Amino acid sequence: MVNTRKIRARIVELGLTYEMISGEMKIAKPTISQKINNVRPMRLDEAQKLVQILQIDKKEYAEYFFV
Repeated sequence: MVNTRKIRARIVELGLTYEMISGEMKIAKPTISQKINNVRPMRLDEAQKLVQILQIDKKEYAEYFFV
């Protein structure tokens, strides 16, 4: 599961939108929303791409994705 609250806060902090993120990840906006909200599972490659987009430090990775 992903830490929805922490990911949403990071998105706001960076001034991003789900639309921007979905474009970068090349998946539909509703799909990224469902993955961030733990409705659909997030694959490892998707989590790694999201880490790049959200500029998450590797030391903080577990705080966002292993809750």
